[in-house]
Amino acid sequence: QVQLVESGGGLVQAAGSLRLSCTAPGRLLSLYAMGWFRQAPGKEREFVAAINRSGIRTTYADSVKGRFTISRDNVQNMMYLEMNTLKPEDTAVYYCAASDYSDYLIPMTRYGYWGQGTQVTVSS
Repeated sequence: QVQLVESGGGLVQAAGSLRLSCTAPGRLLSLYAMGWFRQAPGKEREFVAAINRSGIRTTYADSVKGRFTISRDNVQNMMYLEMNTLKPEDTAVYYCAASDYSDYLIPMTRYGYWGQGTQVTVSS
């Protein structure tokens, strides 16, 4: 079992920035493809961004492309989501997820490990 821990959420004004972090105490994140997902009140959980094991390849949802950047530091055993130019519609609980699959272009259902989530609130 992989326990994922997110941090870095909070309240920010529109056009502001936040950086989310994710780690897995006692486990090597380098073994997993990783992703960020979010869930707004009353909505289904949705994909935000994903990154392959080495960190070379990434993919983003259209709604965040050009504003968010996913990255990982396998030496520090960390994954990040840098969020810039935040909008009120980015308000959600953000989840870090890990997958045993070697491919990073995978559906949400392929992620077997999830964090508890961190709240991001963007005020207008």
